[in-house]
Amino acid sequence: MDKDDIVRKIKDHKKQPNLRFRLKTEVEKFSNKLFLCLFDMETPVEPSLLELEAQFTSLAELACWDPENSCKELWGQYLEKLPVILEKLNLDAEAIADCDPASLSLEEVYMAYPGFYAIAIYRLAHELYNFGFPLVPRLMTEYAHSKTGVDINPGARIGNSFFIDHATGVVIGETAVIRDHVKIYQGVTLGALYVAKNLEKTKRHPTIENNVTIYANATILGGNTIIGENSIIGGNAWITSSVPPNSTVFHTPEIKIKTLPNVP
Repeated sequence: MDKDDIVRKIKDHKKQPNLRFRLKTEVEKFSNKLFLCLFDMETPVEPSLLELEAQFTSLAELACWDPENSCKELWGQYLEKLPVILEKLNLDAEAIADCDPASLSLEEVYMAYPGFYAIAIYRLAHELYNFGFPLVPRLMTEYAHSKTGVDINPGARIGNSFFIDHATGVVIGETAVIRDHVKIYQGVTLGALYVAKNLEKTKRHPTIENNVTIYANATILGGNTIIGENSIIGGNAWITSSVPPNSTVFHTPEIKIKTLPNVP
């Protein structure tokens, strides 16, 4: 097979006309600029918002493939949401600083905590998800996932004062609902009990009520699973049914002590 045949066959198999990978790069720039605009004292707000509007217009051209439904006009609506998002993120940062004895300052939370960064990008992406802006919200949270190890689907609904400690390995599914003042630790999964395409429009992921703490590597599955308020879920617990309020659930390890032969 000569070079021309190879080129022709590759072109024949490039079947996705809207697949432009520079969209990923543009989304990453947009996410970084949003974060700095909201938090960095050396990033001026007004010129940054103008730059963000231009970036958003570019994203709309790349991501909105239906010529009858332009996404450009969503910027004004999204802009109105930013102050509210910032208020929620400040509550998240305060919750982290208040709950983690290793935290020395709020500045440390904003700059050094991967859990906070993942929550920030999630909240910024979630509003675009609610507007029906295609693909970009998922690319935003996947960018945060690549930087932090935290995978939060932009469709999840998360209340105020959310705390993710250590962060790595956390997975929160699209239809998960998390109420206020919830704390979760590394390796926690809020996932689906069954994975099938026909469940696309159903609630597949659990609901976590107010003031729940979920410790490391716990797995909670199922759209009908509700963790009642004020409950504590211990590390490595596996839960597929609801837990009443004010409960403690824990995994009991089995300990076996090896004894060498001929040793009293």
